[in-house]
Amino acid sequence: MLVIDPEECIDCSLCEPECPVTAIYAEDDVPEDQEEFLELNAELSLIWPVISSIIEAPPDAAEWEDVKEKRQYLER
Repeated sequence: MLVIDPEECIDCSLCEPECPVTAIYAEDDVPEDQEEFLELNAELSLIWPVISSIIEAPPDAAEWEDVKEKRQYLER
């Protein structure tokens, strides 16, 4: 999982088509069942490192792609 810093985001939407699981939305278009992630993004973007280069996806990324309710596995 990656997060977007809402204070740094300029709403250019360049990241939306790059997301392999279509999980990025413009703030005004976030589905109701995903709104909890607005606050989570704001919180985690303050403590997680900024990604500045492209890296390979984790080996098990495809296994998690369609799994719902993954938030229970999030470790802080």
